[in-house]
Amino acid sequence: MTTILDKVLGRERVLVRENERALTLHKGEIKAVLLPGEHWLANRNQSLEVSRHDLKNPEFVSVYEKALFDKLPDVAARHFTVIRTGRTEVAVIERDGNLHSVLAPDRKLVLWTDAGPWKVTVIDTSADLAIDPPVMRRLGQARKAEMMSVHPVVDGQAGLLFIDGVLVRTLAAGVHGFWNVGRMVQIKVVDLKRQSLDVAGQEVLTKDRVTIRVNIAAEYRVVDPVKAVSAVKDFSEALYRALQYAFRKTLGALTLDQILEKKVTVDEEAAAKVRADMAEIGVEVSDIALKDVILPGEMREILNQVVSAEKQAEANVIRRREETNATRSLLNTARVMAENPVMLRLKELEALETIAGKVERLTVHNGTGGLLNDLVKLRDS
Repeated sequence: MTTILDKVLGRERVLVRENERALTLHKGEIKAVLLPGEHWLANRNQSLEVSRHDLKNPEFVSVYEKALFDKLPDVAARHFTVIRTGRTEVAVIERDGNLHSVLAPDRKLVLWTDAGPWKVTVIDTSADLAIDPPVMRRLGQARKAEMMSVHPVVDGQAGLLFIDGVLVRTLAAGVHGFWNVGRMVQIKVVDLKRQSLDVAGQEVLTKDRVTIRVNIAAEYRVVDPVKAVSAVKDFSEALYRALQYAFRKTLGALTLDQILEKKVTVDEEAAAKVRADMAEIGVEVSDIALKDVILPGEMREILNQVVSAEKQAEANVIRRREETNATRSLLNTARVMAENPVMLRLKELEALETIAGKVERLTVHNGTGGLLNDLVKLRDS
């Protein structure tokens, strides 16, 4: 407590707590940094000025910073930790073993040394922007990830790393982190698994000038992701166009009948061209199939009529063949009977037996003598 005597002597009591530090100025000139404790300072005519700082906020931000470092460099060196980063450097700052902050390139940070202990790791990003996985995890856990970008690459994929538009390397499966320090980082993920592509409803003009629509399906996988990305803008679009072109060229040289009759052959001819073209850009094409050939409505009706007429003609040919065979059989039978009277009589008796089995009463006119006599003659023969 300041007494009347202290006021007469021009002294003022300044109490600094353990969690505080204080700067003192006399007549506007920086004089000292006060540590915790009781301090008696000259203050005639209110010439004393005290600037208090809570160590809970360890960053030293003051309008008197430059004056302090210029006029009292030894004092500043005892009480402050100064961190500076170069144009391509990043500083990871730890406080008592815990991640405190990350300092961007071309920056300066002044910390109260007593608020530490401090550990500073300076990282040069000019050679590589990649962040070590342990540091990346710590940044994420401490919610200090504003200066990094995270890019996952799952199994079955390849990640292509571009920095400022230049391909740097291929990333394996895993989680990758990179510093955002003024350079553009891009990751293009390429799926290496087998995939399918459908080209539906493609119109083709056949050799006999019939417009048809075809559906094509293909299976492919990327075997060289660097070539697949760098050779063309979009390799899946390139495959789509290759299928279109190959099938239009192949099918356009065939008539409709040839396409309908030789679908498998057409697929193989088109597939050879597609596979060769796509192999040059790092894409392996396996199965290619011409799934459907769709005719216009009027063409379907005409084709149905043709098929119906063909089937009818085939049926007529079969019917005539059967009639001819039946007639030939009757002719052979007649020839046998003409040459053998006994066979003719047997046929007559068979016919009589059949008739007798279907009627309840049989009336024989002129008696049965003639019939019996014929039977006896037949037996004697």
